[in-house]
Amino acid sequence: MSSASSTLADLGEVALIERIQALVRRQGGSLRRIALGIGDDAAVLRLAAGEELVVSSDARVEDVHFRWQTESPRWIGRRAALASLSDLAAMGARPLGMICALAAPPELELEVFDGLLRGIVEEAGAQGAPLVGGNLTRARETSLSLTVLGSVPRGAALLRSGSRAGDRLCVTGALGAPALARLRAERLGRRIQQLPAPRLAVGRALCALRQREPGWIGGVIDVSDGLEADALHLARAGRTRRPGARLRVEIDAARVPRPAGFDALCRRFGADPTALLLGGGEDYELLFAARRSAPPAAELARRLGVAVTEVGRFEELRPVRARRSAPASRARGWRHF
Repeated sequence: MSSASSTLADLGEVALIERIQALVRRQGGSLRRIALGIGDDAAVLRLAAGEELVVSSDARVEDVHFRWQTESPRWIGRRAALASLSDLAAMGARPLGMICALAAPPELELEVFDGLLRGIVEEAGAQGAPLVGGNLTRARETSLSLTVLGSVPRGAALLRSGSRAGDRLCVTGALGAPALARLRAERLGRRIQQLPAPRLAVGRALCALRQREPGWIGGVIDVSDGLEADALHLARAGRTRRPGARLRVEIDAARVPRPAGFDALCRRFGADPTALLLGGGEDYELLFAARRSAPPAAELARRLGVAVTEVGRFEELRPVRARRSAPASRARGWRHF
């Protein structure tokens, strides 16, 4: 084992790939669906009869999505993996595997590299998505691009589209803890010590529920950019009856579930609790539209095996003719551009 001061350039690409292979082998995990893993030009995964492939990718860039000062390399790797896995949860998919493209400066310390990969492999393996391939390249700054692969029964994937006027907006679990953890770390100069978990089992339960009761569930999304922004995504992807009309989603901030003591801690660190709840992001809970015919949130919670709270409602706005319209206001939440 090289010393902590060794860098990527000291080992070279071939040795680094071998290092990744050894880490994946030690971690183990679900290999049943892997016909060919790391070491060739591409991985080969097996799909069961009647299943479709679900693919999603996500990028994490130094000083945009993470900072070395507030997170350990292992923590950064775990966060990157769970963000990608949450996309599979939102589709109701079962994880199959993960691919990682890592770009980094040659002078990046090997200890940091090991931490990043260990976090990814641990989180991915724990959720049934072992690392099966990827790429290494030189760059001025460190970035992680993760692609996750999953499967769903044919035609059963959960989609953002499908919400309608009159649907109730529901969310699983509680929101705000990840945003508050980031805030505390920045204010106190400490590293983040709290991570959410991707709702993979809940996503599959929601998928199965919609198959059994096709008239209950509309659009589904994970809360990654923030409750307000992701609810707006559902509204924009929804359907209306009148040509030219659009959906609007109304959120009752007072009903949004939050951890005990959340509001007091927000104020202690100089933050508006409502703003953090609606726009903090990275909660990775599932946000979905429930039809009027669907049972109350308490019954949905019983069927899904997780707390469910009704936090809003979708309404249809009639089309308005005007020569000049006012600019649309932006929802609170993460924006890439």
